[in-house]
Amino acid sequence: MKKYDVVVVGGGAAGLSGALALVRARRSVLVIDNGTPRNAPAEHVHNYLTRDGVPPGELYAIGRKEVTGYGGEVVIGTVTSVRPAEPSGFVVEQAGREPVEARRLLVTAGVVDELPDVPGLAERFGRDVLHCPYCHGWEVRDQAIGVLGTGAMAIHQALLFRQWSEDVTLFLHEGPQPTEEEWKQLAARGISVVQGKVEAVEVADDRLTGLRLEGGRVIPRQALVVQTRLRARADFLDDLGLKAVEREARGMIIGTAIDSDPTGKTEVPGVWVAGNVTDPMSQVITSAAAGLAAGAMLNADLLAEDTQQAVDAYRAGVTVSVV
Repeated sequence: MKKYDVVVVGGGAAGLSGALALVRARRSVLVIDNGTPRNAPAEHVHNYLTRDGVPPGELYAIGRKEVTGYGGEVVIGTVTSVRPAEPSGFVVEQAGREPVEARRLLVTAGVVDELPDVPGLAERFGRDVLHCPYCHGWEVRDQAIGVLGTGAMAIHQALLFRQWSEDVTLFLHEGPQPTEEEWKQLAARGISVVQGKVEAVEVADDRLTGLRLEGGRVIPRQALVVQTRLRARADFLDDLGLKAVEREARGMIIGTAIDSDPTGKTEVPGVWVAGNVTDPMSQVITSAAAGLAAGAMLNADLLAEDTQQAVDAYRAGVTVSVV
């Protein structure tokens, strides 16, 4: 079984950034990526300094080239489970591939966006159905924007997207009624509110044109803001006893994530996490930064182990060379 210093699960910004730090530290690294990044539907990455507007696929292709250029390995595959190895480390099982062994594990598998169940909505996600103003707000500036109410976050989203457009409509749909103070805030900002359930997304010429309410009434809109539920891609860690837990924002559950300390270290020795799998609200550039930080801490952890092994061998009268 081939053994690596670190196996990175997930080849997005966090995983490739962590892998890059590690291969430049002369660690043996394998990145396993299933080829389905969260932002695949989006046309561009934004707020990534010097890379604003780059297509996600292009950004990751550059990252893979940089990692392999320093001797790292990147494969397209799916990790099915991870179990402890003897006497230490981990065995990483992959669908349709031979398992590999890792001294340490960096999990950057991200999250899955679970979307509201409205016909036609999922097909538009990442295009004119949006969730993040800092990712897409500029692109829909001055357009007719709808906000779909599925929870308490919708009112905050409506107020937030008002920064980019004067034409914002909140569709209460299945969300709660605004409080008295929230009604005042919405009115003061000129945000319209539509009662009733949204039945479907209307599309013409591959563009969102409006929202159809129960009863058939259509409200014209050019973009729709939704709140997704973020589910951590972490089921393969079950055999390690490491499970995703629910995360909360603005008083409501936004999804699940793996808990870690600020460096990305988890409660399972030898396992680090970075990016959306532990910080669901993180954007691409902050995920990359977290991957770099986790990679540096992983190298420090490996260095401590290497040094202790060298000291033990020295005391036993054996000279070893650790690179």
